[in-house]
Amino acid sequence: MDLRRLRYFVVVAEEQNFSRAAERLHMAQPPLSDQIKRLEQALGVILFDRSSRGARLTKAGELLLIEARRLLVQADQTAEMVRRVGEGEVGRLTLGFVPSASNSVLPPVLSQFRERYPDVQLYLQEMNPDWLVAGLHEGRIDVSFFYLPFQDRALAHEPVSREPLVVALPETHDLASEDEVDLSDLADQPFVLPARYRMLGLYGQVVSTCRDAGFEPVAVQKEVWLMQTIVALVAGGMGVALVPASLRNLTRAGVVYRPVRDLSPTVEMGVVWRRDEQNPVVRSFLKVVDEICCGENLDRDWVLDAN
Repeated sequence: MDLRRLRYFVVVAEEQNFSRAAERLHMAQPPLSDQIKRLEQALGVILFDRSSRGARLTKAGELLLIEARRLLVQADQTAEMVRRVGEGEVGRLTLGFVPSASNSVLPPVLSQFRERYPDVQLYLQEMNPDWLVAGLHEGRIDVSFFYLPFQDRALAHEPVSREPLVVALPETHDLASEDEVDLSDLADQPFVLPARYRMLGLYGQVVSTCRDAGFEPVAVQKEVWLMQTIVALVAGGMGVALVPASLRNLTRAGVVYRPVRDLSPTVEMGVVWRRDEQNPVVRSFLKVVDEICCGENLDRDWVLDAN
């Protein structure tokens, strides 16, 4: 049996007439009759009692009609499932991210992805950048968000957000009443610095910005892993900090944020994935990231060609 002949059989059984069935199938009657005869020969039974008044199912035909409908439904369901897997609509995705991503790009991307691909199983892993890179190389993570710059021949990446650095100050600080702050005024202030990893990331951007202003930041507390912890230490009066502007989304008593005067330091969050990635779900996710984060001013071809 093949599915095509089973479909022909079902239509003839429903119409009880070869002429009407052929018309419904948009084919000539002789080829249809031939296909039904071939099906009967393959099964070794007669499926229809043929007469001038039409074609009635035999007992064998009645049983086959029940089974054929079941098989055709299963075949259609299987074909649809295979198509959805191939289109990245079904499957699983392990997403890694640094905590700061949850303050900016991650919420809208997750919301849109879950709405568009509800049948994808999504697993979230909050890690530091070094662990995220290792997870990508080892296949434990499919896509990651962390701060750029970043270079790795095995991994592709693109920026998904650019935002300025702002100064986080204790609300009792002398500069807290200013609308803007000169970074050089913080040269003698104790700094709370983010953790340093093998890639420059946020730590490198903060230190480079201070150096451009003519001073080396004096760390009263360094290697702080969470942005929320940095802000908490600032609120406790431990020091000041340069943080991504999106951190202002987190309301924290005891902290004020001020832009830097005459300076536009920016940090980039990137999405990172394996260049040889074959998982269609990853491609679906990157399309959503592209739509949400990249806008019309960036090259959109990166989603379609990871090489």
